[in-house]
Amino acid sequence: MAHPYHHSLSSVKKWGGIVEDYLRIHNWFDESKKIIADFRHRALRHHAEGIFMVETLFGPTLTLSTGRILPTRWVGEQHVREDLGFIPSFADWVKAIRPEPWMGRAPRVQDLPVLELIAVNGGADV
Repeated sequence: MAHPYHHSLSSVKKWGGIVEDYLRIHNWFDESKKIIADFRHRALRHHAEGIFMVETLFGPTLTLSTGRILPTRWVGEQHVREDLGFIPSFADWVKAIRPEPWMGRAPRVQDLPVLELIAVNGGADV
């Protein structure tokens, strides 16, 4: 779906209520578009852990304007399924990321300048 508003319309059709009942949750899923404005933004929240984060951030249930109470997780599952067709794990996303050398590069202790080693060791003898 193109926009959180459209996801919200879909939620209304599925569970009732009004668009505003759902918009906060659907906006949260797509806030990562601030970082990267294409489909890759989904790697940050469109997975099983992201759905559980919704529950942590918005509470375990959502009370609609009609008084109906439903699990917030259902709304998250709906969002991810509408965008991806299924609910991937974060591991599914990571498997699709091509590793680059810079991603794992950390300096070896013997390569650090002596002053930096002293700072890292809190002034202890090197």
